Amino acid sequence: MSHHAVHRLLRPLLVWRVRHISERMYMLMLSILVGAAAGLAAVLLKTSVHWGQDMLQSGISEPNRVFALSIYPVIGITLTVLFTKFFLGGQLGRGIGPIIYNTAREGSVVPRSKLYSQLITAFITVTFGGSAGTEAPISVTGAAIGSNSGRVLHLDRRRRRLLTGCGAAAGVAAIFNSPIAGVLFAVETILLELPAQYFIPLLISSATATVVSKALYAGQPFVLITTSWPVDAVPFYVLLGLFTAFFSVYMIRTYHWFDHFFERWPGLDWRKVLVGGSMLGGLIFLFPTLYGEGYNTVELLLSGHAEHITDASIFSVYQDNNPWLLLVLVLFSMLLKVVATSITVGSGGNGGMFGSSLFAGAMAGFFFARLINLSELVHIPEVHFVVLGMAGTLAGVIHAPLTAIFLIAEITGGYALFVPLMVVTSSSYLITKYFEPYSVYTRKLTKQGVDVYANRDRGLLAQLDPRKLLETDFITVRPNMTLGELVDIFRHTTRNIFPVVAAGGRLLGIVSLDSVRDALFDDEHYATTRVRELMTPPPAIVGPNDDLEHTLTLLDRHDAWALPVCEEDGRYLGFILKSAILARYRRQLIQESEA
Repeated sequence: MSHHAVHRLLRPLLVWRVRHISERMYMLMLSILVGAAAGLAAVLLKTSVHWGQDMLQSGISEPNRVFALSIYPVIGITLTVLFTKFFLGGQLGRGIGPIIYNTAREGSVVPRSKLYSQLITAFITVTFGGSAGTEAPISVTGAAIGSNSGRVLHLDRRRRRLLTGCGAAAGVAAIFNSPIAGVLFAVETILLELPAQYFIPLLISSATATVVSKALYAGQPFVLITTSWPVDAVPFYVLLGLFTAFFSVYMIRTYHWFDHFFERWPGLDWRKVLVGGSMLGGLIFLFPTLYGEGYNTVELLLSGHAEHITDASIFSVYQDNNPWLLLVLVLFSMLLKVVATSITVGSGGNGGMFGSSLFAGAMAGFFFARLINLSELVHIPEVHFVVLGMAGTLAGVIHAPLTAIFLIAEITGGYALFVPLMVVTSSSYLITKYFEPYSVYTRKLTKQGVDVYANRDRGLLAQLDPRKLLETDFITVRPNMTLGELVDIFRHTTRNIFPVVAAGGRLLGIVSLDSVRDALFDDEHYATTRVRELMTPPPAIVGPNDDLEHTLTLLDRHDAWALPVCEEDGRYLGFILKSAILARYRRQLIQESEA
């Protein structure tokens, strides 16, 4: 059923709403509904993934386990590619990046296919052990729920953007049972900038999703019970921030290197599946910790049972003989997680870097602490550094320090570590941003020319539709018209620019009243002088889809108040006026401030 058909069915209810429910209350009600729907989607994915993984692994004997774990992800990627090809027309749009683009450049219009495509493909990929997280697909699904709810209800761009953010926040909140982190994730990574009034609907949506998740799914990702932190460990917190910063830079650059590597096979090329599947299977065969999201490994670290990390690997027979073996395995698992995730996504699977950042960060924190403790110079609490490593790496990789602080505090119960969390995440974020100005989500968009971190002026201009600013009441003239005919047109119009258009509609030039003022008094040449002799080339021509910042730059450069708008083939469409852009910009600014 189309959006318009649904809107017709809802029209009586919408009319009643306008009469009886205030705008603010209406948006709060919608944020609750979006939060509940996103929460249900998160529960569905979490439950189905765990059920599927249990089914796949229940019948495997221990000697064959390492072989099965290396084959399953290849099957998952293949099934995901098949589903994408036959049910989605080859278009999946993985990760948070497309949602950021939809929000920044397309009026928060998220394709309807993302209501189900992310859930299904993430379920297939992660259930079969693809080395990626489910957080990004859930957040994208939530954003799609919010966006499409706004489209069905014919909400304007501003309110649709709010619901898109509510859905994204609710998805993260539900999957971790962390409402504050969900809100901050939406603000720091997707909405990027919003009025303060937006926070209330975002909080309500996240809280609703968390309630739904807690009611239907009892699992809490991680648990840490701690009451204090040692003051003398502060220098090590700073060092950990530095360590996770450089590790975050490595993860961002590695992820995009592999993304570029797999782009050599555009579309659904089976060579990608073959090459990527073989590489991923080999990595998991050597390091089973890379299988799936890897949260079970993080739980081992948090519970103080790090020695069991090697249990399922081919190196388990050596674990008692060499105390450094565990550290080496942790180091390789830490460094190769981003490789495994990049291969999973690049070769056709679906998942995100959010969960992979948490896993790799936990490994990094443990590696850092264990290395210092093995030196026997000083002893630091390893469990604390596991948690702090997760926060520092997440802050660096997705450029969201507040999300990292509150997420780790909420999901581990580690509020007593707030000060260390602030030290590690802020230093990691600032150093990472110095070397990598864009996050793992936005780096590719930026290379494609989409500056999602543009200032407020650019953001507002990007929300304006150039086609709606087109002025089409300029009278067109033909090149073979006489000066006398042109003067007659002058008498009946208020405009002082006239586009000269060929018979096929192509713009040839312009005639301005100021430039032909002297000729107007030369009535002897009214019949002999033609428009083609009077016309001049326009100072610049803009396209109907050119962004308005570029148009304003051209207007200023040529000291013009209007420029013609033409299609690529030169067909004249109308004029765009600087005054119209600035007037519409001002209205948009007022709307944003009253949001």
